[in-house]
Amino acid sequence: MAEHIKVDSAPERCLVLHPGKKAIRALGVAESFRPGDSESVLAGVVMRTDLVVDGFAIGAATVGGDDATRSVLRMYKGLKREDVNLIILSGCVISRYNIIDIDGVSRASGLPVVCLTYNETAGIEDAIRRNFPHPEERLKMYADLGSRKPVLLSTGHRVFVRTAGISDADAKKVLDAFTLQGVLPEPVRVAKLLARVCSAKRPRRRPIRT
Repeated sequence: MAEHIKVDSAPERCLVLHPGKKAIRALGVAESFRPGDSESVLAGVVMRTDLVVDGFAIGAATVGGDDATRSVLRMYKGLKREDVNLIILSGCVISRYNIIDIDGVSRASGLPVVCLTYNETAGIEDAIRRNFPHPEERLKMYADLGSRKPVLLSTGHRVFVRTAGISDADAKKVLDAFTLQGVLPEPVRVAKLLARVCSAKRPRRRPIRT
């Protein structure tokens, strides 16, 4: 029997999970960058809940910049896919405090968004203040993300979740459907591997000599 998951941002739509069959598709997004890089590589992987991969996207975000939200949306729109049902982000504070507005991504894409982090922290407000001479806008963006909620996955591991356009309970169902082991849903795990390879093979930009 199919399990219907309500999408809060569009009540007329449902995500339908058919265990073991072609089901929902998630775009998993993760990043990688090396010390000294001015940009991080963002990798996106489209995967079905039967774990078939059927799409890739590559983007970039400025390290210490403010373009992560635009980059994620550009990756999604560049896929030109009407069959992607949700976006799973590995972190919404990436590339050294480049913050992804998950509500903005959800509104602009029309899709629910689930953002994952993996460790307990006391917050990053102090780090933002230390690293930016005018931190007010970034601090507001961070505050607007809201608090993280712990979720115990069916694997027995705990992740911390922020959501937009989908309830916490339904987010857990989706994560359980995509997670085989540990804390990483497969779309995110594969996206991390892809981002790491792309980052390692990208030529470093040499500093301009004056």
